[in-house]
Amino acid sequence: MKTRSLVVTVCAVVILAAVAFLVNSRYCSRHSVQEDASAQSYTGGIDAWHAGRIDRLKKERGWLSLVALDWLKEGTNTEASLGTVTVKNGTISGAIDPAVHATLNGKIFTAGIVKTDGDKFGPDTLVVGTRAHIVLKRGERYALRIYDADAPARKQFAGIDRFPVSSRWRVEARWEQYAQPKKLSIETVIPGFYDKAEATGAAVFTVDGKEYRLEPTVENGGQEYFYVFGDNTNGAETYGAGRFVYGGPPKDGMIVIDFNKAYNPPCAFSEFATCPLPLPENRLPVRIDAGEKKYGHH
Repeated sequence: MKTRSLVVTVCAVVILAAVAFLVNSRYCSRHSVQEDASAQSYTGGIDAWHAGRIDRLKKERGWLSLVALDWLKEGTNTEASLGTVTVKNGTISGAIDPAVHATLNGKIFTAGIVKTDGDKFGPDTLVVGTRAHIVLKRGERYALRIYDADAPARKQFAGIDRFPVSSRWRVEARWEQYAQPKKLSIETVIPGFYDKAEATGAAVFTVDGKEYRLEPTVENGGQEYFYVFGDNTNGAETYGAGRFVYGGPPKDGMIVIDFNKAYNPPCAFSEFATCPLPLPENRLPVRIDAGEKKYGHH
């Protein structure tokens, strides 16, 4: 009798163990499938974002189409295949050569005021053939930026290599809000010209047990945080002067930086761009193996 009871007990234990194993196996299997699906969804989201980035880059007036940056002096400036551009006390005007057909914002243009990117509702776009012209204001200086839809760089573009997408580089950083906004003077690729901006705080995060920090500037009324950063991949694997990445605003004392969305500045594609350089504080002594790699010979 005792033997039968013991056998029944043992059988019951074995059955319960088998059931537990099956349930646990199914749970682990479902959990693994969910994790795989989540990883695939995340990677797909980054891939979709990068595809959009490439589409913007290849537009007729994208960075690949940039072919000239002509600095304008006070007074009248002659522009080949266009006419003249006059700078007078901060007002820019254009006069088109009679042999040239031009439009300003889609309407026929022969002469008149041209808004810059520093003006309200500017800049105006002056188009002649495949070329589009806009006037930039950088500090107290003005320049004519020229895009050409037929630029070789645009026609020969074959994409940008990237590091493999990894959730490791979607960083949740601690946000350290400054008591007062910090005034910044940001060096650019234009000798002697510095961008003016403000930092309202710093993002503090950890990589392999070491703490790092980045100071972003704030754009679009506080909805976008813009990071210009350098790291130990610069030069050999990524653009030498650093890379850009945008993120959302802080929430509950935390801020997310997704380095999988780190991308090359316009200067990686054209010598005619006016890019900011990383602040000394934003040059990280660590490898950020995420985002875009360097393009072409840059």
